[in-house]
Amino acid sequence: MTRAYRIQRYLPHYQAGVVGVILPIQNNEFGIAITAEQQPDLGDIENFYQQGEGDFWLALADDEVVGCIGLKDIGNGEAALRKMFVAEAWRGREQGVANALLNTLLEHARQRQLQAVWLGTTSRFLAAHRFYEKNGFHEVSDALLPSSFPRMQVDSKFYRINV
Repeated sequence: MTRAYRIQRYLPHYQAGVVGVILPIQNNEFGIAITAEQQPDLGDIENFYQQGEGDFWLALADDEVVGCIGLKDIGNGEAALRKMFVAEAWRGREQGVANALLNTLLEHARQRQLQAVWLGTTSRFLAAHRFYEKNGFHEVSDALLPSSFPRMQVDSKFYRINV
């Protein structure tokens, strides 16, 4: 059964909710030992993502953060997709949260006339790989990444989509 949610642009009072969605997924589901402090972008979403052609969106259910996605402007008409996370109870095609977040980001990229969106992920996020590939992303070698791409230490698989 599909539950009600909405997609909206990030506002600062949702910062704790964003961390509350991301950290359990990173730490518990995927066993990545990382803290919020080791991800300074999470403490300053407005200045990290909501600059230039970038932005950050939330999936909200009854004003609770159940998903998020960020677009970081990396210059030269390109951007990096970062911090795409959906709470476990809100995943799956029937819920549509991940698709709604990604479609919002890609529509924004098109409206801003960006040329490409890049992303990095870990080799462990197999469902994420299938999701990105199904939505038009193509795996690329890390040698092809723009020098301005904000690579994370845990990233081992990279994708690109032309917008």
